[in-house]
Amino acid sequence: MSAQPARAALPLLYIRSRALPLTAATLTCITLVAAWAAHWLQSRPYFDHTARVPVVVLAPLLASAAIGTSLHSHGEELDRTAVGRWWPRRLLHLLVLTAVTAGALAAAVPGHPEEFGVPAMVRNVLGATGVAAASVALLGARLSWLPMTVYGGAVYLAAPHNPGGAAAVWAWPMQPGPQGAAWAVAVTAYVAGAALLAVHGARPERG
Repeated sequence: MSAQPARAALPLLYIRSRALPLTAATLTCITLVAAWAAHWLQSRPYFDHTARVPVVVLAPLLASAAIGTSLHSHGEELDRTAVGRWWPRRLLHLLVLTAVTAGALAAAVPGHPEEFGVPAMVRNVLGATGVAAASVALLGARLSWLPMTVYGGAVYLAAPHNPGGAAAVWAWPMQPGPQGAAWAVAVTAYVAGAALLAVHGARPERG
């Protein structure tokens, strides 16, 4: 086999080895359920757009778990012996899935951008995916869902009703869209997680 066909086959091999079709199907299901839930919650009597808080918090959490799981590696030795460097592939993998997921979930909560609409959804996708990416590097892909799930659940139960203040930092997933401090935390988490993943890759796992 010549070098050129082998290089051309690399993207397909990468897609298969990371089970990306299954990840895409999972993310599609999450988006469809999120769109239905957001519409249903907002249509209930005496509810308004603030009723979409569970969707804005839980949908990014589930999506980040799917993305984190897809970042697994079958073997550190295989990555080391592969042609070319792996960090650009890992980074592209993360960036593409993040962008597609953020766009799809943003479409699930149209309107009311000043509250729990598109900005809050995109911010939470970035933050949750960043935490998941860091967890892949530190804990491994199989457990990458755990830190954000525990943190997101705790924040959902403990966050104060009034936005802003210190809660904008520690309870950033529960903040309305325009909160600058919440955006700063989410973007920082994403950049740090992406950097950890690109440099170190997924932590090797036994079994």
